Amino acid sequence: MSDKKAQTRERILAAASAALLQRGPAEPSVGEVMGAAGLTVGGFYAHFDSKDALMLEVFQQMLSQRRELIAQLDPTLAGHARRELVAAFYLSRKHRDAHEQGCPLPSSVGELSRLPADFRAVLAEHVELMTAQLVSSPEEANQALADIALMVGGLALARALGPGELSDRVLRAAKLAIV
Repeated sequence: MSDKKAQTRERILAAASAALLQRGPAEPSVGEVMGAAGLTVGGFYAHFDSKDALMLEVFQQMLSQRRELIAQLDPTLAGHARRELVAAFYLSRKHRDAHEQGCPLPSSVGELSRLPADFRAVLAEHVELMTAQLVSSPEEANQALADIALMVGGLALARALGPGELSDRVLRAAKLAIV
């Protein structure tokens, strides 16, 4: 792939990432993504087979980046202490208010049942890998799954409420519930 084509592809992926984070993988149109990338729709199919292919790649890429970020948070901690640290990071105002970066799950999980099965497979892999990052023994796996569900749901509700006292309370309550 030429440098120019690779750069154009990266612009499309960046625009699609922003759209997915704000509105999920189903709603943004090819025209919207290409416009945000400063490109015309006509060039889209030189880079991707379909909108679903683009959004699946972006979804997988964003989840991988989130796992890498989580892995960098004090890797010496394990078990409950690690889940508390991750919750403090994940359930923060900064993460709630991140419009350009952040976890795509709160804006995406409600749509996944209507998208191709590949999206659910990517989500399942992510949940399994995240669970492994948050446990120090196999016995903690169910608690880690519950904590992941609490974090995603808490962040989704806080983002839906927008910045404000109730949203802040949701974040604090979810952090306190991590066990």
